[in-house]
Amino acid sequence: MDFGFNLNRMANASAWRLLPNRWDFVAFPMIICVIALTAIGFHETMAPISTLQTQAISLDPSNLPEYALRTTLRMLAAMVASLVFTLVYGTLAAKSRRASVVLVPILDILQSVPVLGYISFTVTFFLALFPGRVLGAELAAIFAIFTSQAWNMTFSFYQSLRTVPRDLDEVSRGFHLTNWQRFWKLEVPFSMPGLIWNMMMSMSGGWFFVVASEAITVGNRTIVLPGIGAYLATAISERNLHAIGWVILAMTIVILAYDQLMFRPLVAWADKFRMETTSSGNAPESWLLDLIRRTRLIHRLLVPAGWMLAKAARVPIKLPAIQTVRIPLPKGTSPGRAGDIAWATVILLVTAFVVWKVTLFVMTGVTWHEVGHVFVLGLITLLRVVVLIAIASVIWVPVGVLIGLRPALAEKIQPVAQFLAAFPANLLFPVFVVVIVRFNLNPDIWLSPLIVLGTQWYILFNVIAGASSYPNDYREAATNFQIKGWQWWRQAMLPGIFPYYVTGAITASGGAWNASIVAEAVSWGKTNLVAHGLGAYIAQTTAAGDYPKIILGIAVMSLFVTLFNRLLWRPMYAYAEAKLRQD
Repeated sequence: MDFGFNLNRMANASAWRLLPNRWDFVAFPMIICVIALTAIGFHETMAPISTLQTQAISLDPSNLPEYALRTTLRMLAAMVASLVFTLVYGTLAAKSRRASVVLVPILDILQSVPVLGYISFTVTFFLALFPGRVLGAELAAIFAIFTSQAWNMTFSFYQSLRTVPRDLDEVSRGFHLTNWQRFWKLEVPFSMPGLIWNMMMSMSGGWFFVVASEAITVGNRTIVLPGIGAYLATAISERNLHAIGWVILAMTIVILAYDQLMFRPLVAWADKFRMETTSSGNAPESWLLDLIRRTRLIHRLLVPAGWMLAKAARVPIKLPAIQTVRIPLPKGTSPGRAGDIAWATVILLVTAFVVWKVTLFVMTGVTWHEVGHVFVLGLITLLRVVVLIAIASVIWVPVGVLIGLRPALAEKIQPVAQFLAAFPANLLFPVFVVVIVRFNLNPDIWLSPLIVLGTQWYILFNVIAGASSYPNDYREAATNFQIKGWQWWRQAMLPGIFPYYVTGAITASGGAWNASIVAEAVSWGKTNLVAHGLGAYIAQTTAAGDYPKIILGIAVMSLFVTLFNRLLWRPMYAYAEAKLRQD
C-alpha cells in the first residue's frame, strides 16, 4: 500500500512540474509577442519591391512603432551574421599562424573602408539575388549594418583567443580535449564577457549607419526602406525638429528594450565565466533572467535545448589533419620553414598583383602630384586620429574601470552608455556648423571632435568588459597587500585591462578613420564646412563621381590604417599576450 501511494505521489509531482506557474503566465505573453513581431517583419520583407515606391516615409509619429520594429529586426539579423563571422574568422586568425598573416591585415583594411563603400558594390548583387522582392533590399541594408558591427567583435574574440591563460590551456590538454571541445569549453567561455560588451557596442554603433543603409541608391534609382533611419533622413531633409525629437524618443525606448530583454540577461549570464577562484558579492542581475529561471513549464521546455547544446560541445570531434605535398628540400631547411617561405611568396605575389591593377586604374585619372597631395591629407587626418584617441583614452579608461568594478553601477550606466553610443552623431552636425560659423572658428580644429564622437565608446565598452572580468581574487590580493594609488593602477589594474583596451583602441581608431569621411565635410542647409583631411577628400570625390580619386583616397586610408596597426597596435597585442601567458 505504501509503495502504491509513493508511486501516485511521484506521478502527481511529475505532472505538477509540467503545469505552468505564475511566472509562466508572465513570460508566455512576452515570448508570443516577440514571435508575432518577428513573423510580421518577415512577412513584410517578402512583399513585392513595388510596395516601397507606393509607401512613402511618413513623419506621422504613429508610424514610428512599425519603423522601429523593422530597424530593430535588421540590426538583430546583422548581429547574428556578425556573431557567426566572428566565431569563424576570429578563430582562423588566432589559430593559424599562416592564415593570420592574411586575415589580420584584411580585417584592418575592412574596418577602414567606409560603410557607404560596401553598399555601392553589394546592392546590385542582393537585388539581383531576389528580383522584385523587398528581401533583396533588406539583405543589402543588413549587410551594410553588418559591416559596422562585425569588425570590433572579431577583434575582441581574436584578442581573447590569443590571451587565454597558459595554465587553463594546459589543463584542457591534460584532459585530452579535442580542438572542438577546447573551443566550446574553454575559449568561447573565456571570451564571453568581452564579446558581449562588444556586441553591445556593435549594436549601438550600427545606429550611426542606419540612415545610409535604409536609403539605398542604385544608379538613378533610390530605394527607401521603412525604418527609423529613413524617418530620420526625411526629418533632416525637411528640417522638422519635432520629428527629430520623436526619433530620439523612439531610439531611447528601443535601446532600453533590447538592453533589458537581451544584453542585461547576457551580461548576468556571462558573469559565471569570469576567471576567478573567489566569487564577487556584487554579481550583475537581470529581472528577465530571474523570471525565466523561476518559470516551471518554460524552464522545462528549455532543458532539452540546453542538454543538446552541452552534448554538442562535448562531442570529441577530431578534424582531419591537412595532408601536405612532400617536396624535396635543401639540407638544413625544415618543412615548416619551407612552407612559411612558400606561403609568404604567394601572399607577396598576390599583393603585388592587386597593387599593380589598382595603380593602373588610379593613374588613368590621377597625377603623381595628386598622389603626394593625398598622402599629406592622410597625415593630417592621422594627426587628428592620434590626438583624439589619446584624449578619449585618458578620459574613458578611468571611467570604464570605475564602472566595470561595480556591477551595480554598471547595471545603471549600461543603458545610458548604450544610448550615448547609439546617438547618431550626424544629428549634432548642424549644431557644430552653426557655432563654427557664428564665432568664425577654424573648421580644421573644431570639426575634429566629430571624428571621435561616435567611436570613443569602443574604448569605454572594452575597458568596462576588462574591468568586469578582472578576477575578484586579484582584487582581494591587492587589498591585502595594501596596493593603492598609482601603484595599484600600474601593477594591478592596467595590466589586467590592457588587452581589452588595445581591442577598444584599435577599433576606435579604425572607426575614427571611417567617421572622418562624414566629419571633415559637414553641411546644414546651404552652409558647407570642409576641413583639410583625407576624409573630406574622399567625401568630395565621391560626390563628384571621380572613381580613380575615390579609389586613391580609400587605398591611402587603408594603407595608413594598416601601417598604424602594424607599427603600434600589433606590438601592443603581442606584449599583452606575452604578459598574460607568463602567468
